[in-house]
Amino acid sequence: MNERVMTADIARTAVHLSLDALAPGFADPVHDTQAVFRTLLNALSRPGTIDTIETPLPAAEAAADGTPRAGLAAFASLLALADYATPVWLAQPDAALAAALRFHADAPLAATPREAAFAYVHDAATLPPLEAFACGTDESPEHSATVFVRVDSLTGGTALTLSGPGIETTQAFAPAGLPARFWQERAALAPLFPCGIDFYFVCGAQIVGLPRTTRVEVN
Repeated sequence: MNERVMTADIARTAVHLSLDALAPGFADPVHDTQAVFRTLLNALSRPGTIDTIETPLPAAEAAADGTPRAGLAAFASLLALADYATPVWLAQPDAALAAALRFHADAPLAATPREAAFAYVHDAATLPPLEAFACGTDESPEHSATVFVRVDSLTGGTALTLSGPGIETTQAFAPAGLPARFWQERAALAPLFPCGIDFYFVCGAQIVGLPRTTRVEVN
């Protein structure tokens, strides 16, 4: 076997192993993406209400080697939203999610929170100061980050009362695991409207939307 053939065989083996290790994307990309997108829109239009991502994906809370891995809600949401023009920042290394975003969505990975159109924070305790994320400009408020934060639970935590667009009167919400400073930092962004940051809180397959328009009172 000559050197050129050996090199080609090695390259094919490397690609094969890489693809074998790659987490599969949606079984039906068009239908599944639309289904996830509808759930995301519904969650953001009804702040504080728990929704569930029902589209199946081979994502687990922990990889075989013990490194963090996004749960279904975060994995499916980012796969549905991201594309070549939307850099994604991962606060914690997640090889499966990073590879899936690059391969299935052609999405680049951002080096810093400021560069990100979407961000995923697997460990809420490590959430950077909110000023680290892009919040848009007066001319282009849509050029802001959408941040997914994994919490310990979507119930049983700090008691909050939500009000604003999409909420008839008030909505109770009690996520567990967010740093206390989060609500103070988010409140500091309110005067910047229409600039701001939209959040999704995820736990397994469940998801709650918190748009920049929602007012939050800590009880």
